[in-house]
Amino acid sequence: MSGDGRTGEASVVIAAEPEVLWAMVTDLPRMGEWSPENKGGEWVGDATGPAVGARFKGRNQRGKSRWSTTVTITEAEPGRSFAFRASGKPATVWRYGFEPAEGGTRVTESFAMDKPLGALNRLITKVTTGVDDRRADMEEGVRTTLANLKAAAEKSA
Repeated sequence: MSGDGRTGEASVVIAAEPEVLWAMVTDLPRMGEWSPENKGGEWVGDATGPAVGARFKGRNQRGKSRWSTTVTITEAEPGRSFAFRASGKPATVWRYGFEPAEGGTRVTESFAMDKPLGALNRLITKVTTGVDDRRADMEEGVRTTLANLKAAAEKSA
């Protein structure tokens, strides 16, 4: 993981083909199976699947706090990359990269906020979720998501 106050990433090698893993990550309702925060999602408007410009609504929960976010897909290359921008304060780009690696596919999940959380957002986050350091919490969520994705993919392989 890196840490400049607004970014983070982690990688894991999973014994599965890139296309299989890409399909798992872009299957919105299933994301809740491996993410500790996202509880799934649904396509909105005319969107029926992952394509640049398509939008989906993600449902999230952290502690007792629940919220949803409508995001726009910025990358959708089967077996290579999937990224989306969640508007908010700060706006955050989430990205999954898939590349062949010895033993399977290296999956890298990353996030980049357009600015660090301000004092008010940090206070609201602490009060509503109990999280003191949102970026560190997001980094831990990335590691957990990838570990759970790996377990699910390798179990079904």
